[in-house]
Amino acid sequence: MATVLSTKKLTATQKHLLLGAKIGLVEYNAINIEFLPISSNIDLAENAIITSKNAFKAIQEKIRIKKAFVVGSKTAALLQKNDIEVVEVADNALALAKKIIVNHRDKHFIFFCGNKRREELPLQLKQHKISFEEIQVYKTSLNFAKFKQEFDGILFFSPSGVESYFRKNQIANETVFCIGTTTANSVHKYTEKSIIATQPSIENVIVQVVKKYNKS
Repeated sequence: MATVLSTKKLTATQKHLLLGAKIGLVEYNAINIEFLPISSNIDLAENAIITSKNAFKAIQEKIRIKKAFVVGSKTAALLQKNDIEVVEVADNALALAKKIIVNHRDKHFIFFCGNKRREELPLQLKQHKISFEEIQVYKTSLNFAKFKQEFDGILFFSPSGVESYFRKNQIANETVFCIGTTTANSVHKYTEKSIIATQPSIENVIVQVVKKYNKS
């Protein structure tokens, strides 16, 4: 039986997808998330850039969002469930930046982000003179753990998770499963043996794992 390591603790439903396919699971949280006090007096964001669920959860009870520009279908669904209009959805931050540049260049945006946010989106917006401000609303810290057990596969959900895992571990013959291209790019420093989810969601990462190891 194949056994995989998830660098994020899964929900009961997500675990069942693996265990039901007779795939063994070890899990831990490679990163910790801490919501921060809002460093601005803003209480309404006309045009909010949200690149993760954590960014939305950090401001959900504090700031009203009129229109959202979002990375990830799951994050978009969470906002829509909270009656927020989602104007644009993209699979990654760079793709979202391109949509904003082409279709919404005259708007002013607020980018709610974490302390380890990547440079692609703000860099593109600055280069194309898109008006925006950035507010840091959560902090990501790395949770190091050393594993002696060998795994058939490792599941990664963010570049920070990749950084955390490889701080204490190396890779041999494991197949790495990534939630998206940004995470995969971080993994490629250590191995080319990776499979990228066709949709940027935890469930789709699990689908790829099941396809790989449950051939029956």
